[in-house]
Amino acid sequence: MAHSKLRRQIAWEAARLMYDRQESEYYRAKMKAARRVCLGWVKPADLPSNVEIRDEIQTYARMMEGDRRTTNLEAMRITALRLMRLLAPFRPRLIGSVLTGHIRQGSDIDLHLFSDTTEAVTHLLDHEWIPYSLEQKRVRKQGAETLYTHLHLTDEFPVELTIYARDQAHFVFKSSITGKAIERASIAQLEQLLGREYPDLNIDEAVLQESERVDRFQLYESLLLPLENVEQDRHYHPEGDALYHSLQVFDRACDVLSYDEEFLTAALLHDVGKAIDPKDHVASGLEAIAGFITPRTSWLIENHMLAHKVRDGTLGARAKRRLQRNESYGELILLAECDRAGRQPGVEAPELEEALDYLRELKTMFG
Repeated sequence: MAHSKLRRQIAWEAARLMYDRQESEYYRAKMKAARRVCLGWVKPADLPSNVEIRDEIQTYARMMEGDRRTTNLEAMRITALRLMRLLAPFRPRLIGSVLTGHIRQGSDIDLHLFSDTTEAVTHLLDHEWIPYSLEQKRVRKQGAETLYTHLHLTDEFPVELTIYARDQAHFVFKSSITGKAIERASIAQLEQLLGREYPDLNIDEAVLQESERVDRFQLYESLLLPLENVEQDRHYHPEGDALYHSLQVFDRACDVLSYDEEFLTAALLHDVGKAIDPKDHVASGLEAIAGFITPRTSWLIENHMLAHKVRDGTLGARAKRRLQRNESYGELILLAECDRAGRQPGVEAPELEEALDYLRELKTMFG
């Protein structure tokens, strides 16, 4: 096999492994790819560089994601600018794929912040009601151990803030991909990039619209949390409160249609109305989430009680035919089955945050 052809094949296989999230590190991806392509030992000279693999990842992303990738890139850059303006006291710098344009499904927005205390950053986030989680990671390189502090934000797209000391603002960080100084952009530089790349974009208006956008996942959380205090009839719901039931139903739904975001959203939200108006939980729930779910999700929730009657054989023939005319009838029956199955006392169910994070990931992957 020709040297260049072998190198390209290894690069392509490594790119596929990283795109599918089977590997997250370039070295491991290229070594696994080399073993698969060569079925044994491979010459170091035949291994592609990290840059070659990154370029193949982009080719794969363009093939798999099409125009959605371009749309997401613009939206992610606007989100980055909004956050950078908010975090201006910490001299934010945008780095990574959102800056360079090398995004793919699941890519996050990477920002470097410079502050001598993590608390100063978290205080600002708390003041702005921005949810986050703190991660501290120890990394050993060349015999030296460094502690990195990351804040992961819950936003329209995944965001990672890495906090460095203020005196490191001018430090030259090296890229793990190219080995050269990483590309990074200040607020002004990102604004210039947006002006060049999207000449018809009104930057300030786009940022304002982004700031006023309601995060539907935060709305879901605010409606689901009260279900923990809704105790149900133990004859029909021996499992206990309505939140525990909803999370069980969501878990069952993931087992049958793990990539159908609309179906999974219906499974998680089908009972939110029980904390609003228990006498008509379907109508009250749909009213609360109107505008924040798709018509298909709304239809599934609206008719999930009728689906139980279909399964019991107690629904009239005309009403059943009406349901069957909808292309999502099969998923409606599945939803009813998950609803019935999600009534087990003491079984393990995901936490609410885990369920919402799963939906966020699907949204990022498939738009």
